[in-house]
Amino acid sequence: MSRNGLVGIVAMLVCVAWQTKATGEQSFVLPPYPRLLVSAQGVAELKQKVQRAPWAAQWADFKKSFDKSLDEKIDLPPRGGNWWHWYICPEHGARLRLGKQIGPWQWEHICPVGGEILRSDPSKPSADYDGIGIAGIHNSYSGAIRDAGILFQVTGDARYAQRARAILLAYAERYLSYPLHTTRGEEKIGGGRVGSQTLDESTWLIPVCQGADLIWTTLSEADRKAIAEKLIFPAARDVILPHKMGVHNIQCWKNSAVGLAGFLLDDQALIRSAIDDPDRGYRKQMAEGVQSDGVWWEGAWGYHFYTVNALWPLTEAARNCGTDLYGEPFKKMFDAPLALAMPNLVLPNFNDSGTVDLRREASLYELAYARYRNPDYAPILSGRGRRSEMALWLGAEQLPAEKPRVFQSHNESASGYAILVSGKSDQATWLCLKYGPHGGGHGHPDKLNFILYSRGQVAACDPGTRAYGSPLHAGWDRATVAHNTLVVDQRSQGQAQGKCLAFGSEKGIEYAMADAGNIYKGVRFVRTTALLNANLVVCVDQVRGDGDHMLDIACHLPGQWEQLPAGQPWSPPDLPGYKYIKDATTRSGSDGLVLPVRLRGEGKTALTLAGGEPTEVVTGTGIGQSTRDRVPLALFRRRARQTAFAWSLALDGTAAKLRPLVVRDEAGKPLASSDATAVEVTAADGKWLLLANPDKRAVRVALPDGAEWKSEAVFAIR
Repeated sequence: MSRNGLVGIVAMLVCVAWQTKATGEQSFVLPPYPRLLVSAQGVAELKQKVQRAPWAAQWADFKKSFDKSLDEKIDLPPRGGNWWHWYICPEHGARLRLGKQIGPWQWEHICPVGGEILRSDPSKPSADYDGIGIAGIHNSYSGAIRDAGILFQVTGDARYAQRARAILLAYAERYLSYPLHTTRGEEKIGGGRVGSQTLDESTWLIPVCQGADLIWTTLSEADRKAIAEKLIFPAARDVILPHKMGVHNIQCWKNSAVGLAGFLLDDQALIRSAIDDPDRGYRKQMAEGVQSDGVWWEGAWGYHFYTVNALWPLTEAARNCGTDLYGEPFKKMFDAPLALAMPNLVLPNFNDSGTVDLRREASLYELAYARYRNPDYAPILSGRGRRSEMALWLGAEQLPAEKPRVFQSHNESASGYAILVSGKSDQATWLCLKYGPHGGGHGHPDKLNFILYSRGQVAACDPGTRAYGSPLHAGWDRATVAHNTLVVDQRSQGQAQGKCLAFGSEKGIEYAMADAGNIYKGVRFVRTTALLNANLVVCVDQVRGDGDHMLDIACHLPGQWEQLPAGQPWSPPDLPGYKYIKDATTRSGSDGLVLPVRLRGEGKTALTLAGGEPTEVVTGTGIGQSTRDRVPLALFRRRARQTAFAWSLALDGTAAKLRPLVVRDEAGKPLASSDATAVEVTAADGKWLLLANPDKRAVRVALPDGAEWKSEAVFAIR
């Protein structure tokens, strides 16, 4: 064996050890290159997989696709890119689509709703649409560096290494000439050179570092020095690192970019900052950002997986360099979505998130299965043919047999989601009541909001989010009236954390009761949801205030109103959320009311309000995907100091009958419905008596047959 080979083996054996410098600081002894995306062992395994694995054809496609661009001229954009949240139609709020190129670094930008063609104005960040096209080109070049490196390692073809080298050196010559700029065009910390924020700079730099690592041994010392000093150090150390955030998804991306730069260039300070910084390093993120049930603290499933995408490059590089960061918190981030997904494996669009189809996250679960070997991941991996790059690079060759999913109600108290389920297949009825932490800057003011799924479709919906540059994001998505919950005095809720008061199953009925917390000063809101069977959901909303308030219970049902009761035109106030309501009419609901909806898929839903108190019922439409996409909206409105709304959703379209019952205390004095509410529910398939008693009072309920029902339970059924 050669002396160099022996040195390499020794380095690999000791790379797991921590060394202590004279200063007392810990440092890594790093293995030979490559050591970021894949190790030398990983390259050997990949060479075997592309020959025999089921996805061998995918490797040929991957190589063929890259080869088409192998001899193309490298033409870097003249400037950095723009913030993608600005890329929206100012009229319809829909994301624009890149059209044909009309000049150097200029394109048409098309609204998918109205078909309008917009032109860019680089002088205004909010209208610099060409900057989005430029950002895409920067990202394609960084991806090409990584892909060329993979191809070189597997094939040994020097052309791939030369292509990656050429792009790296082109950026080394250009990078420092790109002005630092934020999303608003300011030259200050927080902005980027290639991107408009340190987040964008990080997502771009990660594949740059991974690709450079894969060809590093082919570079001359002069090339390495130029790439390190004019590109990677300036990006990681001078642009990304000075912008300090706490526990946040963006900081996770920054940690990975800084850490990979450190592992690539053997810079111990960068590695320690990425992993062990006490305020923002990887260990801090996992200790405080991942809740005990595995849900990322920001409470938005899109950001949960965005964070996972940010974390894995650093965890994998650290693993290749001898430190295992694949602990239990990271595993829980893969397990939690399986527990909280709808029966169709789609996660609800709470907070700043759209819906998330777990099957579209299969590439991440390829890595998760390779590292944790959890057989529960099989349904996600088997659905799309295992054609992701992660399957190619890091996926296991064999998967476990797929097991049937278990559908049952459960309460995740850390993240604050109560899941009620009736049924055993992907057609089951599923309801998620949201009562937990606000979620920081990505939280929405929607405590005790819920999303309902039944028969393969969403039956009560949430707006989720759209691009932050759209006025609809603040004006609608973040307005409480856009969610299925309580609005007081036509103002949005304050940030709060609720708590679960009761959760369980009794006599075949699944139920949850939660207190919203301090969403409005002087107002208490308690919601009880009962899933009586797969066809019927009942809500009891108890509200108590310190004086008279305008109380609106909002409910959003995707589809179309059908045969609404006669009403009068209603003009919404010019207030956040409300001003976007259209086609509104109003009528009395004091004696009860049924509102039918034809769902977007097959079937109907019947929304029923119990009578008994003066109530105005407003129906109209809110905003869906754009201002032209309208979603039926109902408001149950009362002016009261204290009250309770009892209402139901019949998922087979056959309306239930709701009858409030008199509730008294032990002395026989009638109680306010905000203190204790009893309701008789009659449907085609059964009759039930429900009691919502959040303070566990000793109560007597006068039954329709003249008998009396005594209880001290927080929630009771007969």
